[in-house]
Amino acid sequence: MSSSRLGMERSTGAVSTPGALPYYVAFSQLLGLTMVAMTGAWLGLYRGGIAWDSTLQFNVHPLCMVIGLIFLQGDALLVYRVFRNEAKRTTKVLHGLLHVFAFIIALVGLVAVFDYHKKKDYADLYSLHSWCGILVFVLYFVQWIVGFSFFLFPGASFSLRSRYRPQHIFFGATIFLLSVGTALLGLKEALLFKLGAKYNTFEPEGVLANMLGLLLVCFSVVVLYILTRAEWKRPSQAEEQALSMDFKTLTEGDSPSSQ
Repeated sequence: MSSSRLGMERSTGAVSTPGALPYYVAFSQLLGLTMVAMTGAWLGLYRGGIAWDSTLQFNVHPLCMVIGLIFLQGDALLVYRVFRNEAKRTTKVLHGLLHVFAFIIALVGLVAVFDYHKKKDYADLYSLHSWCGILVFVLYFVQWIVGFSFFLFPGASFSLRSRYRPQHIFFGATIFLLSVGTALLGLKEALLFKLGAKYNTFEPEGVLANMLGLLLVCFSVVVLYILTRAEWKRPSQAEEQALSMDFKTLTEGDSPSSQ
């Protein structure tokens, strides 16, 4: 890219999208939608479908968790890569709303499994999957509350936001990975409960569920790859650069004219 083009982009506040980024984002969405569809197919073909007031209530749990804590959470993480030239506040609101939708859907899934266990008089929170699931859910809720307080609530200072941003990004990616790992544990647990010793005979349900597990892994890998490419990060807009310069002036004694 020529220096004249860079200057034009800085003056207009628009930065071109890296050529490969849209293809990786599109690929992630294809994987994510296929993952959700395969979850529905698994539950419909081998688990009887989904219903709330019946023995099929348990099936609400895996579907909601895949949609909420994996697909929508992954999309929320990608917002800052996809919407590169929109106003920062607009992008923040979209990021926060996607996390809200993910949390609500996951909450429905959590209520479904606890209510199902209560109706069937099954024990709660005895498995590694359930322990990891509660941990992920609590961390996700805390992450959203803290993120809202720091980045959407108008009372937080610019310096506080700047110091917390790296931690917010780290914990966001960590919770996403924990969500995928917990889903894989739950998938394996569900297969062992139903198939038992037949799991190693390549039962069709086991093969389909294994493919679903691979899709979960592939979706998470593509999302994390997009997030970790430094050149694909959302560039600072003009107003953000001005705030950063003002903060540096206040804290380091520099003047904007000296930069």
